[in-house]
Amino acid sequence: MKKINDIFKSQERTFSFELFPPKTENGYQQLLNTIDDLAVLKPDFISCTYGAGGGSRDKTFDIVEHIQKQHHIPGVAHLTCVCHTREEILNILTEIKRRGVANVLALRGDPPKDNPNWVAGPDNFKYSSELCQAIRSSFGEHFSIGVAGFPEGHLLCPDRDKDAEFLKLKVNNGADYVITQLFFNNKDYFDYVKRLRKIGVSARIIPGILPITDYNSLVRFCNLCGATISDEVKNIFEPIVNDKEKTQKAGVDFAVKQCRELLWGGAPGLHFYALNKLHPVADILKSVKS
Repeated sequence: MKKINDIFKSQERTFSFELFPPKTENGYQQLLNTIDDLAVLKPDFISCTYGAGGGSRDKTFDIVEHIQKQHHIPGVAHLTCVCHTREEILNILTEIKRRGVANVLALRGDPPKDNPNWVAGPDNFKYSSELCQAIRSSFGEHFSIGVAGFPEGHLLCPDRDKDAEFLKLKVNNGADYVITQLFFNNKDYFDYVKRLRKIGVSARIIPGILPITDYNSLVRFCNLCGATISDEVKNIFEPIVNDKEKTQKAGVDFAVKQCRELLWGGAPGLHFYALNKLHPVADILKSVKS
C-alpha cells in the first residue's frame, strides 16, 4: 500500500477524510457502509482517530486495515502517546506494521476522561516530536509520518511563533507532512504556512476542514479545542441556529467557498473531518472539484 509521502511525489493536491472508531458494534457496521460510499469519491487516503489512552485502539486499526484491503485506499492510523509507555508504543507500532499499514499520524493526544490529570513520566513520551523521533529511529523509513498543526497556536502554546518552532521540531524528528486543526478564517492558515516556511519547514501543510452542520455543537467543540469562530461564521449561522435545514445548506456553501479560496491560494489539498458521515463532505468535495 502506498505511503502518503509517495503519493505527494506524483500529486500536487490530495483530498482525504478523517473518521473515528464508533463505540458500539452497530455503529461500527454503519461506518463500514459509510466507508463504502466514501470510497466511491476516490480519496487519496483516509485516516482514523485513536481514542484517548488507546481505548479504541483495535477498532482504529481494524478500520484502517479494512480501508486498505477492501478499497485499496491508503489508510492512516492515528497514534497518541498519552497513557502509553515507550515500550507499549513501540509494540503498537509493530502491530500496525504487521497489519500492512505504513502511514501513521503521530500525536501527543489528550488524557482520557477517567484519568484527566495524567502526567508524562520518564517512561512516557511527553511530546509528539519525541514520538516522531522514536518511530524514525526504530522503524526507519517504513512509516510515512503525519503530524498535527495549529494555525492559531495550540491551547498549551498560544504563542504562534513558538508553536511554529515546535512544529519544526516534529519535522526535524521525522514527520513528513502536516494536517491542521480546523479553522474558519483562511488568513490564519496562510499566515501559518508563511511562519513555517520562514523558519525552514518545507513539508506539506494540508488544511483540515470541518463542515458546519450544528452551530451549537460547533461552539462547544471550538471552546474545547481553542479554534476561533470567525465573525463571518457567527453572522451566517447565529440567525439560523434553530433551523437545521438552513444550517446544513449554509454549512455546505461556507465550506465550498472556504475550500475554493484555500486551493486558489495554493493549499496542497484538503482533509475533511467527515464525522463518520457521507454528507455533507460528498457534496462539498464534488462542488470543489467541479
